Amino acid sequence: MLRLEPFTPKDFSRLIHWVGTKRELIQFAGDLFTFPLSEDQLQEYLSQKKLAPKKIIHTESGEVIGHCELNFLNEHPRLSRILIGNKQKRGRGYGTKIIQLMIDAIQKEIPTKQVELRVFGYNTYAIKLYKKEGFVIQEKHTLQFQYAEDELWTNYYMIKQLHN
Repeated sequence: MLRLEPFTPKDFSRLIHWVGTKRELIQFAGDLFTFPLSEDQLQEYLSQKKLAPKKIIHTESGEVIGHCELNFLNEHPRLSRILIGNKQKRGRGYGTKIIQLMIDAIQKEIPTKQVELRVFGYNTYAIKLYKKEGFVIQEKHTLQFQYAEDELWTNYYMIKQLHN
């Protein structure tokens, strides 16, 4: 149904198109990039050794429907920058499969007993999915993200214990 493949420069224009507003870019990537997203920023992104960006491919059609990142910067690997960019493909249950594919890919890289992620509090659909997949909010690591002068976003830290 879905598979992950390396994100390459050939994928830059698609991702740039998917995050067409500052809000979409920050929801997707936090403060990693600045708006508007550019090929130069994505080239720098690809050069970071402990990040493994992937494109999400719908195997039956061959269509690239999203983006995700395996993040090895912290003590525990992190699922990062998950986006189903093709809006017509959202709400079809792909999130569960993407989470499973990402965890499998991480475990192929390094055996781990825990994975983590961060999600903005207003993204209730994603939080519900992550909880269903066994992630638990760690309140003591919750942060506040200043999106705009008058807009503060809650940024939850979630972990999932893995049983290998």
